[in-house]
Order: sequence, then structure tokens, then C-alpha cells
Amino acid sequence: MNKFLIQSAIIADPASPDKGKIRDILIEDGIIVRLNEKIRAAGAEKIDAKGCFVSPGWFDMHANIGDPGLETKEDFTTGTAAAAAGGFTGIALMPNTNPPLHSKSEIDYVKSRARGLSVDVHPIGCISYRREGKDMAEMYDMHLSGAVAFSDGNRPVKDTGLMMRAQMYAKGFDGLIISYAEDSGIAGNAGVNEGVVSTMLGMKGIPALAEEVMIARDISLAAYNDTRLHFTTVSTAGAVELIRAARKKGLKITADVAAHHLLLDDSLLAGFDSNYKVKPPLRSLADIKALQEGLKDGTIDAVCSQHTPHESEFKELEFEAAAFGISALETAYAIFNMAMGKSFSVEKAIEKLAVNPRKILGLEVPVIRQKAPANITLFDPAREWVLEKRDMRSKGKNSPFIGQRLKGKVLAVFR
Repeated sequence: MNKFLIQSAIIADPASPDKGKIRDILIEDGIIVRLNEKIRAAGAEKIDAKGCFVSPGWFDMHANIGDPGLETKEDFTTGTAAAAAGGFTGIALMPNTNPPLHSKSEIDYVKSRARGLSVDVHPIGCISYRREGKDMAEMYDMHLSGAVAFSDGNRPVKDTGLMMRAQMYAKGFDGLIISYAEDSGIAGNAGVNEGVVSTMLGMKGIPALAEEVMIARDISLAAYNDTRLHFTTVSTAGAVELIRAARKKGLKITADVAAHHLLLDDSLLAGFDSNYKVKPPLRSLADIKALQEGLKDGTIDAVCSQHTPHESEFKELEFEAAAFGISALETAYAIFNMAMGKSFSVEKAIEKLAVNPRKILGLEVPVIRQKAPANITLFDPAREWVLEKRDMRSKGKNSPFIGQRLKGKVLAVFR
């Protein structure tokens, strides 16, 4: 029998009857068997959680794992180990694989490969066949096989008619379309934010307009079709304003933001460190402030990692030739915590990390209560730590935070 006793933890669960209280939690064979002020349990592995918090296990809405086809970047074993180390007990996989997750076969493959792992894995199916933006993929078949939403991953749906048809089709079975908003005709092949920094560096920039034009388009389509729509990794002040206005009109719009877009601005590119090369690009301080305000007022529902691991040969290049992305599952919470600081309560953070992502995807939200299955993250927002490359579980070591002191530490997950 596996038996754990978490001692003196603060319950950070908005749905728990013990919300805000200090409790001992006894877990036996994956079930919370007792929840009380003081528990004695012979033979249990004891975990001193004084001053720390327990919450429903966190869920990442935007993670990339290379399997199938790109396992040298990340496989299910290393990817879920990285997720657990970052406090996530569940992740949604983007379809950026080879082949992409564009049919029932690939969804069935992911579900099979993920069975029995320590972290729940939920595939996101493609909107278009092979993510080519031409023909609609087999969305209903993928939905029946377990796809929780539909997206073309890091490729925008350029064809307005295709996006409209996808929204209408998904509405028939209450499917969720996830939009990665970028007008590639405006963005071109640039790799940084258009602004003062790109001008100083002499580099082509991606204007905020590239994101905002597509958000405006997709909001208009969702209004016309009366459908649900989710925007992933929003990054500009204008995007926040568009989403805020749409929600005030009663449209069924939700959004997430990558943790690094809440903390890192484009001035960090002065050293041409390719580990800061992400897409959407790091934006301005004004954009960061708008994103943080969007989180506070509920315009932005969730925080994701946008975990994008790469082999060293894809990142240890000249900046313009390097691939986009950060290996981010293990640091997402700390970056989020450092960005929002004391202005954001632990309870609000849990809504963004654990509750809202599952609600958006139609998944059951775990609750910390007696007789419930244990799906718990134990963490300390005040604890400082240093990210060391040798300690990373992910295959991808492409993180700008290696060697840096971070604040906010995950101590354990139970699932």
C-alpha cells in the first residue's frame, strides 16, 4: 500500500470544504482517506508542508511533445516527467508532431502511449489535414477518440472560410476550436517583436497587428456562428482589449497566456540569446502590463507553459536561424509567480493553473476532499531555487532560466 501523510498544508482549492484551512492529508493508494487538523498514520511517508500550499493538480493547456515522429525533442516519458516536476498532473498536447494529430489513428496512438503515465495526457486534434490549412481534418472522429479540442498548433488558419467551417462543424458536437492568432502575411519570416528594440538591433519585426488582425477576424466568425473559441498564447495589449470587448458582449471567448510573456520583454534580445526566441515574440513592457491586467480582471482565463523543447542543434545557432521555443514545463509556475508577485493571490493563481484550463476543455476539476482521488500539487510560492541543466527532466535544455534564481517551487505532485 502506498501511504503518504502531508502535514500542515494550507488548502488552496476554491471548491474544497476545507478551503483556506491548515490540514493534514492522508493519501492511501491514490485516495484521500482522511483530511483533518492532526492525523497520526503509522507507516506513512510523512511530508512536512508547513507554510506550503496544496491545490488541485495543475493543468497545462499548451504543451508540445514530439511523439509521434519527433521523439528526439521529447517523448512521453520525459515530457510527463517534466510536467510533474513543474507541478502539472495533466497536459493538453498540441498536434505539432510528425505525422500531425490529424485523424483518429493519431489520437488513438497518443491515448495508448499515455496510458499508465504519472500525468494525464489529452491530445488536441488538428483543424486541417496535416496542418496544411486546406482541407478540414476528421474532427468528429477525433472527438470520439478523445481529442479535447482542435488547433493547427503553431500554424495559424489562414483561410477565413476554413476557420468559419471548422467553427460551424465543431459547434455540432460542442467541440472547441483553439486559435493561434497570427497573420503570416503581416508577420512574414521575422523572429522578434516590431518596435524600438528590433530597430536598434536591425532585425525584421513582427508587429502586434499580425496577432490583432487575426483575433478580430476569429472573434467576428465566432460571433456570427455563435460558437465557443479559445485563443492561445495571446501576447499584445491590443489582443487583450479585443478579447475584453468580445466578452463584454457576451461572446463565448476564452484565452490563455504563456508564462514567459508575463515576465520577459524584448529588451532581453540585445544579447542575441536564441533561448529568448519564442513565437509569439517577447513583446514590450506595455504589452506585459496589459497581459497582467487581463489576468487580474478575468479577460485571460489561464496560464500555460507553451513547452517547446528542442535538440541543442536547433537552438545553438545564430539568432535568426534558431528555432522558436522554450523548454518551459518545469519553470512555468515560477515564472508566473515572479511575474505576478504579491499582486495576485494564491487562490487566483490556482484558478488560472488548475481550474479554468479544465473547465475550458470540459474536463473534471479535481477537488481536495475526503474520499476523492488524489490529484494534488504541493508548492511553496516563497521558496527560491536555481534551475540547473543537470536537474531538468525534459530532453530540451533550451531555457533562458538555466543558472538563474527563481521564486516559487513545486515540492510534489500526487495523482
